[in-house]
Amino acid sequence: MAKNEISVNKQSMIEYRHLMIKKFLKNKLAVVGLFIVILMAVLSVLAPVIAKYDPLEMEVLNRLKAPSAEHLFGTDNFGRDLWSRTLYGLRSSMLVGIIIAAASGIIGTVLGLLAGYFPKFDLIMMRVIEGIMAIPSMLMAIALMAALGATVQNVIIALTIVYIPSVAKIARGSVLSVKEQTYVEAIRSKGGSWLRILFKHIAPNILSPVIVQVTYIFASAILTESALSFLGVGIPAPAPSLGNILSDAKTVIFNAIWMTVYPGITMILLVVGINILGDGIRDVLDPLSN
Repeated sequence: MAKNEISVNKQSMIEYRHLMIKKFLKNKLAVVGLFIVILMAVLSVLAPVIAKYDPLEMEVLNRLKAPSAEHLFGTDNFGRDLWSRTLYGLRSSMLVGIIIAAASGIIGTVLGLLAGYFPKFDLIMMRVIEGIMAIPSMLMAIALMAALGATVQNVIIALTIVYIPSVAKIARGSVLSVKEQTYVEAIRSKGGSWLRILFKHIAPNILSPVIVQVTYIFASAILTESALSFLGVGIPAPAPSLGNILSDAKTVIFNAIWMTVYPGITMILLVVGINILGDGIRDVLDPLSN
């Protein structure tokens, strides 16, 4: 009997996954978003292979060269190949965004689980979260970077701190509703430990809104990191990021517009792709959507 129940459950899970995939594929905009994100990820991973020049190599005699067969995106104000710098900048931005989204998602979910389950911890944590969220995210990020110093590691730490509260708040709200369900009460009455209840039975049922929030954090983290780098408090030069490439471009925007156009379009495509992918995931996971 037990074996039959296991096989039925497995079959149900397979059918559910197939249904979710079909539902996602019906959303043409979400498929376009997925394609854009995959394309950007492939370009960033293959940057060492498809970049024609070293992104840090300066050729002063070739500074501000217009796009050509030799330099697809032209060169910057130090003679560095803009195609190579854009690829490596895309790589840096995506890597930082993924790490921030994953770290804030994991830490925020754990804090949200604990806050939603333990009222005393909730009282303390929610005051801290409300205090952090009262400060504009960009202002908080700049303040943390001023305190920590401009390095890649500190960008990740600062932006993870900025985005943890939004995940924790969503996870907490979901826990508050799920923990009152009958099956949770039944497990608790049978002597199930709080660890087992939280991480085995409640956590899987609150992942849908958390996953959607994490995709938006991915896009927001890329934009915020680029803004910090543009202001000179993010990824330090000469290491390429989309933000500091645009920062270099602002002084020569009228003489070399390609320095703004190509990195800017790359950033826009990436962020728009992630956002519409996130919308597609939200629609798939929403039981009320068609």
